[in-house]
Amino acid sequence: MVLKVYVSGMSGNKEVKKRQQRVLMILDSKNIKYDTVDITEPGKESEKELMQNKSTSSGGTVSDPEPRHPLPPQLFNDDEYCGDYDAFDMANEIDTLEVFLKLATADTTAVSTAQIELKQENGEAKKEEAEAEAEEKKPDEEKPEGGEGDAKDEAAEKAEQQKKQATITTAVKTSNSSDSQSDLFLESERAAAAQ
Repeated sequence: MVLKVYVSGMSGNKEVKKRQQRVLMILDSKNIKYDTVDITEPGKESEKELMQNKSTSSGGTVSDPEPRHPLPPQLFNDDEYCGDYDAFDMANEIDTLEVFLKLATADTTAVSTAQIELKQENGEAKKEEAEAEAEEKKPDEEKPEGGEGDAKDEAAEKAEQQKKQATITTAVKTSNSSDSQSDLFLESERAAAAQ
């Protein structure tokens, strides 16, 4: 199978040029082999017609949202249409480019491990934030158990919170006792001065 990227080497539309460059840059960076078909070259009229007839997406741009004919870049795997720039960009963003380009089979049940890890990290971060807020609001109550049973982590967090609270309490007591000592010292100095 040969991936074909239909481009226009003489386009006057800057957005089309940028889109073509981005598609080629992404394919190069991912080491995906492709053939570039410049539909503006002499003798490529049949390629241009094939692109226009088989393309189901118009490749509309900001300046021309509804073009009469599909605008490049358009991507094909052999003669099978893959999509236009917008579909390519979306597939790249959600990391399904190989499936989009029909280079790999689609496994709709599989979810990438990176997506699973990201969801777990986000879930853990939100759970930790919620637990921290609950502890701040209700320091005397026990915090609720996590769904994953991380008893060691919870015990360590609870011990750390208790240690912080003890440090604060000790600092307050020390401050109060030093204030009392200062008051006693001042009173003894006043009494000595009064004699």
